[in-house]
Amino acid sequence: MTVLPRRLRPRTLRGRLSLITLAAAALLMIILTVVFNAVARVHLRHQADDELRTRAAAVAATVDTRHVPMRVMEMPDDALFDTNVWIFDGTRLIEHPASAPVGSRLSQAAVRLAALHGLRCVTVAGGDPVRLCSAPAGDARSRTRPAAAVVTALDLSPYQASADTLLAGSLALDGAVLACMYGLTRLAVGRALRPVGEMTEQATRWSAAASQERFGAPGGPTELARLGVSLDALLDRIRAVLRHEQQLTRELSHELRTPLARVVAEVDWLQARPRSGPDTRAAHAVIADAARSMGTICDTLLADARDAARTAPGTTPVMPVLRRLANRRGAAAKVALTVHGGGTVVAGVSAALLERIVSPLVDNALRHARTQVTVRVVKDTHRVRVEVLDDGPGVPVSFVPHLFEPGRRADPGDGHHGAGLGLPLARRLARSAGGDVHFEPRLPSGARFAVTLPAG
Repeated sequence: MTVLPRRLRPRTLRGRLSLITLAAAALLMIILTVVFNAVARVHLRHQADDELRTRAAAVAATVDTRHVPMRVMEMPDDALFDTNVWIFDGTRLIEHPASAPVGSRLSQAAVRLAALHGLRCVTVAGGDPVRLCSAPAGDARSRTRPAAAVVTALDLSPYQASADTLLAGSLALDGAVLACMYGLTRLAVGRALRPVGEMTEQATRWSAAASQERFGAPGGPTELARLGVSLDALLDRIRAVLRHEQQLTRELSHELRTPLARVVAEVDWLQARPRSGPDTRAAHAVIADAARSMGTICDTLLADARDAARTAPGTTPVMPVLRRLANRRGAAAKVALTVHGGGTVVAGVSAALLERIVSPLVDNALRHARTQVTVRVVKDTHRVRVEVLDDGPGVPVSFVPHLFEPGRRADPGDGHHGAGLGLPLARRLARSAGGDVHFEPRLPSGARFAVTLPAG
């Protein structure tokens, strides 16, 4: 198979598809042309043979084989019959055309053909091709004398010219058809790929972060609609990543501002006036504590961002993840897991993302519960609800509005060294997956947090 050099290959998809279509059509047209012209030549040869046999039968009707020697009766149109006609009495030549004397190429071919007996035809090449056909004359069943035969000749030049004309016409028609097919293919492929070009221009113009435009516009071909849906899903993921990045930047800025301000203030005081040794050591302790706080904040936020980036959309059974989470905390006996609705509850998020969302809620509940933590899973048609309840002191009413603010803690002196980022991060991850985390202050004591996620 011949392969085009790389420099001659079309660079566009439209050019390549058009070239492939042209090659396939050219192969088909060649096969059809060869078959058509072969059939046409066979048909023309049969026409010539029919003409020769008809003429031979007419001449044979004038031959009288009842007498010895054989006689040829005279007819009014003998001049027509004598043109290119040989008459044989057995192997003896009785008459021959004036244009083909005895011993000529055509007469020798006629002698050989008559010796074969019966209805036979042969083509004599050399110069203009000539077709010869023989036919028996008189009573071919007679055994008292050799069989008589009539041989007629016909110039095949007109038939050959007709065949050549058909071949030239079919080649010209093939060229015209291929040219039209190539042009129509390029036009059709160009129109079919026009939406792809429009998608490319749209993707260039749109802003991935701000634009809400969609590729999957209704009314287009099915293939392009599926491509648009895939591009929209990819664009949604890009937008989600950008939102997470922006959220991470805001949270880092917000959380680092307070400890950084403490560091700057202590450094300014150190530079403004001399201090005693204890004061300097206290300032150093404040700066070190602020630095550790900034390190904790950075580690928490960045670790969460890495985990969020690794969690791909998927589905996972909820209960195995919750059991694994309780066992990992070493509090399986303290955590009661219940399912409402029966059956296997499947969430429309990955196992890692589900664990990252529920883990801060369980940690807070274990930290503040007096005796037990209840994790209740409620099954719904389109949503999965995970409730985390504890029997601890609950959330102060004054702190409820600030519960999901990054860096805010209800009691900074409770001995817990967290950065106050668990609940905000859990809510952010849940919302990125199409769900949410909220607090429900409906218990007489303790706290209840509810996670809603898409069902798998």
